[in-house]
Amino acid sequence: MTDEPRATDSNATPADDRIAEIAAAQPPFARLLGLRLVSAAPERVVADLVVTEDLTNRNGTLHGGAIMAVADNLGGTATFLNIDLEAGEGTSTIESKTNFFRTVALGDTARCETVPLHRGRSTMVWQTTITRGDGTLAANVIQTQMVLRPRA
Repeated sequence: MTDEPRATDSNATPADDRIAEIAAAQPPFARLLGLRLVSAAPERVVADLVVTEDLTNRNGTLHGGAIMAVADNLGGTATFLNIDLEAGEGTSTIESKTNFFRTVALGDTARCETVPLHRGRSTMVWQTTITRGDGTLAANVIQTQMVLRPRA
């Protein structure tokens, strides 16, 4: 994750700087996977994942667990972009469902795009679409993130 993610607006504002800072602060697990954020905004997070041998299953294609892990990470990142961190809010995944449609081959790059289906005060629901390098749909993940607030 050497490239710093870009906010979608070309005129940088303090909000854009906050978005870039949150998006760049990916957990060690995302770095272990090799996840590279392409862009980040409260309504859309995009990342690429190169399928290395370490991420393959017994069939030599991208492991389903890696797909689910990337989607979980992006849903958490998207939620962080929509909560009040200064007030101590956080997030935790409470539900996730994955549909697998096609494999992603070793050496290919999976494009992962996360968009909101619901952004509420207590929960947020995100859909992550994973496509192969040729643009065909490989998987779709829908997950629910709980918004955590500090106790009074």
